[in-house]
Amino acid sequence: MQTRTLGTTGPQTSALGLGCMGMSALYGDSDRDESLATVHAALDAGITLLDTGDFYGMGHNELLINEALRTAPTAARERAQISVKFGALRTVEGGFTGYDGRPNAVKNFAAYSLQRLGTDHIDIYRIARVDPDVPIEETVGAIAELVEAGHVRHIGLSEVGAQTLRRAAAVAPISDLQIEYSLVSRGIEEAILPTARELGIGITAYGVLSRGLISGHFTRDRKLAANDFRGMSPRFQGENLDRNLDLVDALRKIADQKGVSVAQTAIAWVLSRGTDIVPLVGARRRDRLTEALGALDLTLDADDLSAIEHAIPPGAAAGDRYPTDQMAHLDSEH
Repeated sequence: MQTRTLGTTGPQTSALGLGCMGMSALYGDSDRDESLATVHAALDAGITLLDTGDFYGMGHNELLINEALRTAPTAARERAQISVKFGALRTVEGGFTGYDGRPNAVKNFAAYSLQRLGTDHIDIYRIARVDPDVPIEETVGAIAELVEAGHVRHIGLSEVGAQTLRRAAAVAPISDLQIEYSLVSRGIEEAILPTARELGIGITAYGVLSRGLISGHFTRDRKLAANDFRGMSPRFQGENLDRNLDLVDALRKIADQKGVSVAQTAIAWVLSRGTDIVPLVGARRRDRLTEALGALDLTLDADDLSAIEHAIPPGAAAGDRYPTDQMAHLDSEH
């Protein structure tokens, strides 16, 4: 497994991480046994970075990771690094009501995560979205206290803009910024990515396949389950979906010429953006994981990259990456 280092102060991880959210929430029903088998397969392949959130299935995802690690070979379990997002406030019905970044809340969230994960530390800890009522300095300061106490190894951030990134980094070392980055989500390139690089902060890129939209497997006639987030996502609606899948068709021609899949091409593109970027692949099944791992063997030369840029130019995607109410919570978009 190829490795990369998250920023100047962060850990060395596998070049690909496994995003585990879909095993518990937001993409319709999942198969528990297959989810566990997929985590085990990822560990066997050398993936060390497992990404989760305490609100994914209201703790279900952390318990799933706990079970996967408990039943994995000792060596694989010891290599595993867990990245946890916290702060989202939920309702019994599954709704989101905001974010809580108060110092006492940070430590409370961490205590519950450690219990569910069955571990004595969290490798990277980050608030999922900035709490608009709490200065980021206070939230990061609380995580720094958890680092001093040995409960957390590294401090991360999620979906923050360049200014917030600077403010946070002035408080304590930041290992990485987790943010959406893909061929159809390139907003970080203007200010956020240059700022992260200036500050020595790595990027863990989620949504590298835009929730399956540019995986090459999503079809125009696909029916989504009622509990699938994509049913509310602007990019999966009506004319937007048609326009976006036209982009995928253009990418498919390039992939076919190289004898690889669309998903492998899209992941390899993110990998090509810099060794300070670690893509998170949200595979819920072993076959999808195997496909994603194939991207590590794909080298895109200058001609390939030029063709990809022509097929999917910056800003070509139709529709926002989240519904309007959720876009309002993204510090990275302001």
